[in-house]
Amino acid sequence: MSLIIRRARVSDAAAITEQFADPAVYAGTLQMPYPNEELWAQRLVGQNPPTAGSSEIVLAAVLDDKPVGLAGLHPVGASVRRRHAMSLGITVSRAHQGQGVGQALMAALTDYADNWAQVLRIELTVYHDNQRAIRLYERHGFVPEGRLKAYALRNGVFDDVLMMARLHPRQPLVPTTV
Repeated sequence: MSLIIRRARVSDAAAITEQFADPAVYAGTLQMPYPNEELWAQRLVGQNPPTAGSSEIVLAAVLDDKPVGLAGLHPVGASVRRRHAMSLGITVSRAHQGQGVGQALMAALTDYADNWAQVLRIELTVYHDNQRAIRLYERHGFVPEGRLKAYALRNGVFDDVLMMARLHPRQPLVPTTV
């Protein structure tokens, strides 16, 4: 069966909860252990708003009718001056990592951002030692912008992340001086 990328649904909450119950998955994110299906269902209702003017989206990578990956673009804040930027989050179940699921989700999100949602800048953080994810992001045009020291608690240690961002590839930018 082939991989399908579609908007995440409330009915995906059980599979997403199962995915985030795996320490190998949640340790690479800012999610907490012991996920809750009801909370994921509530989050999914709020993260794919049907409201006009919202460019927030959460996509599921589905294989054999079961979500095996999740990725989303979320507003970075309420400021009018930051409407052009979105924050990216992505995860793939351990059993499906390295099989093109992350690639498919990233391709779908960047297409959505570039061609449909008027997004100029996509931002993300990634643990400094997650080389597989860093390579995936670089393949999609993300570049490191800095290292944030002791950014998040992971396995009992305050660990560093890289701040990465991607600008719309066809957007002419105003030159800046440093």
